[in-house]
Amino acid sequence: MTKTTSTGSLNKRRPSVLENLRPLLVDVAVPLGSYYFLKGAFGMSTFAALAWSSVVPAVRTVWGVVRERRTNGLAALILVVNVVGLALSFVSGDPRLMLAKDGAVSSTVGIGILVSVALGKPMMTAGLRPFLLKGDPAREAAWERLAAGAAARSAEFLRKERVFSVIWGVVLVVECVARVVGAYTIPVATMVWLGSVFLVGAITLGMVVCGGAAAEPMARLITDEVKRQEAAEERELAVAA
Repeated sequence: MTKTTSTGSLNKRRPSVLENLRPLLVDVAVPLGSYYFLKGAFGMSTFAALAWSSVVPAVRTVWGVVRERRTNGLAALILVVNVVGLALSFVSGDPRLMLAKDGAVSSTVGIGILVSVALGKPMMTAGLRPFLLKGDPAREAAWERLAAGAAARSAEFLRKERVFSVIWGVVLVVECVARVVGAYTIPVATMVWLGSVFLVGAITLGMVVCGGAAAEPMARLITDEVKRQEAAEERELAVAA
């Protein structure tokens, strides 16, 4: 009874991979829509429209920190990037700097993910875990054994867990580089929507590559470990009988 409750609370606490990336998706749709609305309906300049549309992601990040009532390192970094980028853009009046600043948000997330892997605590595991366990106590127990090094294929499992986060980190950093290069080489009006295409494309690519390279192999390892444990328990019962 206690075990079931614990698993349920874990599933409630840990968001899915898509939920982990939802802030990035929100930061695409809202600013893009705001930019075209402010520029078209109010006739604002490119710089002014970009500046005002960037306020929403900054406010959203602050609200997230206030709502959770605790300091989130990644959210704080994103907030700093937003605020500093907004301030620099107002000082310079350069719309290209505004567009490049958006890429810095992706790089902040990507670098944070890579650092978490180096520290031995892959950040994306929190989103992947409920997706693979599906609320099954047997799979939960199998994950714990594999993650703790108590299973025969623990090393392979832990390697795939790190690979999952590394891929996400690299994809987001590369997306940042592409966006910054585009901000200074592509016409501003084009880059406003193309930057969003870069981000959505990066997230789609991350999901596809991570699925084949890490998520699916980890799911198979968990299934195999569940079967191994069940077979071991059956043998114990047979011996006891």
